[in-house]
Amino acid sequence: MSFEHKSSTHGDDHTAWVRQLVERYFEIAAGQLRIDNVSVGDLANQFGTPFYAYSRAAIDDNWQALRDTFPRQCDIYYSMKANPHPEFLRIFLAYGAGVEVASAGELRTALHAGAAPTRILFAGPGKTDAELEFALQQGIGEIHAESWGEVQRIAKLADALGCLARIGLRINPSLASAVGSLQMGGKPSQFGIDEEQIDEVIDQTLALSSIKLVGLHLNTGTQLLDAQLVLAYYQHAVSLCQRVSQRIGRCLDTLDLGGGLGIPYFQGQSELNLDQLKAGLDALPTDESLGARKLLLEPGRFLIGSAGVYVARVIDIKVSRGQTFVVLDGGMHHHLAASGNFGQLLRRPFPIAVLNRLNESAGDSVSVVGPLCTPLDTLARHVALPTIELGDLVGIMQSGAYSRTSSPMQFLGHPAPPEILIDGGVARLIRRRGCWEDSLVDVVNGDEGQCPSQAR
Repeated sequence: MSFEHKSSTHGDDHTAWVRQLVERYFEIAAGQLRIDNVSVGDLANQFGTPFYAYSRAAIDDNWQALRDTFPRQCDIYYSMKANPHPEFLRIFLAYGAGVEVASAGELRTALHAGAAPTRILFAGPGKTDAELEFALQQGIGEIHAESWGEVQRIAKLADALGCLARIGLRINPSLASAVGSLQMGGKPSQFGIDEEQIDEVIDQTLALSSIKLVGLHLNTGTQLLDAQLVLAYYQHAVSLCQRVSQRIGRCLDTLDLGGGLGIPYFQGQSELNLDQLKAGLDALPTDESLGARKLLLEPGRFLIGSAGVYVARVIDIKVSRGQTFVVLDGGMHHHLAASGNFGQLLRRPFPIAVLNRLNESAGDSVSVVGPLCTPLDTLARHVALPTIELGDLVGIMQSGAYSRTSSPMQFLGHPAPPEILIDGGVARLIRRRGCWEDSLVDVVNGDEGQCPSQAR
């Protein structure tokens, strides 16, 4: 679906665009947002505000759309960093997905959710020896090494454990994602081994008796919405895999295409064209001429980003030197990305709406802020919204990924927001609201010990 570009991001243009976004993934009845037939007002009355709400139906739709686009030989691994709640892991595991983790904490969560160790990939720079040892002890499917130094550490640990480590090499490709929001290829990077060094590292890796090289992993960008760019990157990955396969004289088990598939956050952006993507994917090799027996994909944001909404209540409205500020009971401590402060990836605020006034036209320009003692806690600047009253519900759309767990939740000691899953018209609490005492839970007094998993 294409979201029409408007000449202005304010006024009725903005309101119409956000309404279009709401209707794409949810419903509107009597001017109010409904998620799988449950009104946001009922959710606020039952669970209080602020909160995160997710639509199971939207998750199902996103999964099916992706599964229909990629060939059956492509195995999908949910990138749990996007949203690590065990409930979502169980949903994706039931679909048949594997899990991509980036820490021992995520690995423990994936195992707790029921993931088979052999269906887990471990990627990310800076893995500690303790994390690598734990992963090897669990017998996970692949560890994706980001440097020659990491390969050596894995080999040493595998020798000590008497096991064979299955690793993939993550490559920092020479092809850059020039159109992507965050470039992750073609430049110096903490991620992966430079493509120019790969022959030497492969030769060294093959000489290690405790290592089995099973795959390659490439990831050149994130928040990609251009199907032709994605396909160009995939073709580069295939060409590199074919070259490596020829060099080592055998077919690799896996070629991991990474993630990076995006969703529209801002006016003027269009959804990733899955029809174009499918047509290009159909042209890729489907046999061992690929250089690998199986393709892997690590989507996160695409699967769950559009399924979530962050909801907060208006608790104050004030005018300061001609500018109106709408103050919410939630803010950037719950949703850092929505404030535009999530690194270089998403500088602009997310789509915002008054969820109980979706049928009303835009009024005057306002700034929407949270309760924190910093001007960074601004969720929208000078945006025209319907006339707002105390008690109204303001929502941030596209909030299912890189939202709650990517935020400075402990800043100023406000309680963490609950999470609610709406499935088949039934709202279910899947994470409780925090309390004022939570900031004291992990305070150490005297000589209290470490977590057993961290004690050495």
